[in-house]
Amino acid sequence: MSSLAVPAPGVAPRRAWLTDLPVLLVAVFWGGSYLAAKGITTTHTVIAVLVLRFALVLPVLAVAGWRNLRALTAAQWRGAGVLGLVLSGIFLLETYGVVHTSATNAGLIISLTMIFTPLAEAVVTRTRPPRSFLAAAGLSVAGVVLLTQGGGFTAPSAGDLLMLLAAVARTVHVLAMSRIKAVRSADSLSLTTVQLAASVAVFAVLAAAPGTGASPFAVAVDFGPREWAGLLFLSVFCTLFAFFVQMWAVRRTSPSRVSLLLGTEPLWAAGAGILIAHEHIGAVGLAGAALVLAGTAWGRRAADTA
Repeated sequence: MSSLAVPAPGVAPRRAWLTDLPVLLVAVFWGGSYLAAKGITTTHTVIAVLVLRFALVLPVLAVAGWRNLRALTAAQWRGAGVLGLVLSGIFLLETYGVVHTSATNAGLIISLTMIFTPLAEAVVTRTRPPRSFLAAAGLSVAGVVLLTQGGGFTAPSAGDLLMLLAAVARTVHVLAMSRIKAVRSADSLSLTTVQLAASVAVFAVLAAAPGTGASPFAVAVDFGPREWAGLLFLSVFCTLFAFFVQMWAVRRTSPSRVSLLLGTEPLWAAGAGILIAHEHIGAVGLAGAALVLAGTAWGRRAADTA
């Protein structure tokens, strides 16, 4: 994998930095998204907030990619729809999870996706991952155990377990994208638009069901300036801006370089939780956070060189 200090082949250092900066901003925004979601969401408003978050950006994506959307085949629509169902599960697990745990824990636990995905791929393809990767995976898991025990050895919180399930769901989503043949040749903007549309449809159905919390309209009316600022941050910066920057960046640098920069997300999540929200995870928790970061970074390098 590319180093932050080494530009992609054929890319001048100054141009590489100009490309890296927006991608790094995406990682910063994603890191801050856990704290933002925690600040505007309660157990009773999770589904309503998800409806509002993605309904705000869906029309922009649809208009931007209308021509390619019309060109999608029936098989591509079905494949993207299936991926959208998985994506809706990821967002539900992540949002309910962050309500019941700290933003620091949420951002660090979800980073286990970088370990789970190569492990799951090895199982599916029946190949043995390198020993260095297995060691990195063990280090990350040990880190999560310590991270969730910052106040003493107790059962992990419900939020911690939900974030762990969200990391597993993200892994399923990545594997499904690589194995559903119909979507491999689909335009990335169209694929994302259909997935988000399917997710919003799931959230809308859940919001209409009795006993699932406040309605999106009621939540929108009840929101004050602070809540709307948080929602717009999640919609505009963590969703719309993030998607278009990724599409722009992969055309100007290597995918591995983009992946490396986005992999700094848990660092920003931990920083936002500790510095802004003043979350306290204790010495044991800090040791666990360090192990998670070291294990995922080591695992990424081991997987890339395998």
